[in-house]
Amino acid sequence: MDSKQADVVIAGIGQIPVGEHWNASIRQMAAGAILAALADVKGLRPQVMYIGNMLAPTASRQANLGALLTEVVGLTGVEGLTVEAADASGGAALRSGYLAVLSGAVDVALVVGVEKWTDVIGPESETYLSQMLDADFEAAQGLTPLSLAGLLFHRYLQEYGADRKAFAGFPEVAHANGATNPNAMFQKAMGEGAYLRAAVAAEVLNLFDVAPYADGAAALVLARQSALPKGWDQPLVRIVGSSLVTDTLSIHDRHAPLAWDAARLSVERACRSAGILPKDLDFFEYHDATSLHAALSLEAAGFASQGQGWMLAQPEVIGLAGQIPVATFGGLKARGHPLGATGVYQAVEAVLQLRGAAGANQVEGARVGMIQSVGGMAATVATHILAT
Repeated sequence: MDSKQADVVIAGIGQIPVGEHWNASIRQMAAGAILAALADVKGLRPQVMYIGNMLAPTASRQANLGALLTEVVGLTGVEGLTVEAADASGGAALRSGYLAVLSGAVDVALVVGVEKWTDVIGPESETYLSQMLDADFEAAQGLTPLSLAGLLFHRYLQEYGADRKAFAGFPEVAHANGATNPNAMFQKAMGEGAYLRAAVAAEVLNLFDVAPYADGAAALVLARQSALPKGWDQPLVRIVGSSLVTDTLSIHDRHAPLAWDAARLSVERACRSAGILPKDLDFFEYHDATSLHAALSLEAAGFASQGQGWMLAQPEVIGLAGQIPVATFGGLKARGHPLGATGVYQAVEAVLQLRGAAGANQVEGARVGMIQSVGGMAATVATHILAT
């Protein structure tokens, strides 16, 4: 691996439990995660803060999070700004922090993901979520992210002849892993037959096919290895590959609606910069916003041919002891999906895996992992390779 790229270390991590934080403000949630990450780095002071967030200006009625959050944690005067890429905002913020440190512009960067989903309830929430779609050609026609995913899932089943029941494996693995994650929204494994009894959410997607939107905040401290204090005793977890790729925002403008080109290219470029192939990965934190996302992400990453990702939905393949463990702390489905914060949670969880500190969720011998944040229907995709 290129020594310059391998010099970006994730030195500190922090998170709060994912859930419905009715009694906490967006600043309180973010501060909890930031202060935990800063406490993890023994005095390193960030020179810049990048914040992954999607909904604050609308749902929380709060813009300019850079000024708000630097103030609330005592970093007034530090450069701070928000990075928005729908529900890939956390991954995009990580990409921004990585590039800032890699370039030498700063030695230490703070990356935060925060979302206060419960600041809005009722039908208005669907309006806000639809902002991640094309406003003129999709949202204006009444489409929401969930209804569009349902339509695409229906097409997937019809086009590839996939076994509908087989998709149960995706949420079953996620919930099995979430059951031992103290920060997960759902800490309970699925009962036998629960998937087939679940109510319909949209088209052919049922409630177990859909990740729950939630509140959450997670934070990372990135640093050049040379900036770490003397006597540093944490395992060094490096970002060795990084890529962000965009596709057309509207599904109808793509050559094939079920081929996620941005996800494929993002994996290829991140792996190329890390000097590895997907087969070298020990785990994959994918963006399982729906069961369709799970299948298409596995296909885009090269673990299955197009139209065959559903065949991997088996514990012996994607479970913690499987060929390619996914959603190792529950993924979006069981940990919860705090939108703009999700990508940072994925990074925190990957660091715990690579530090060997994942407890009951540990992938044995994990040395290299991949995390991927998907904005909307893969209009923006950020992929990072982490390694010890």
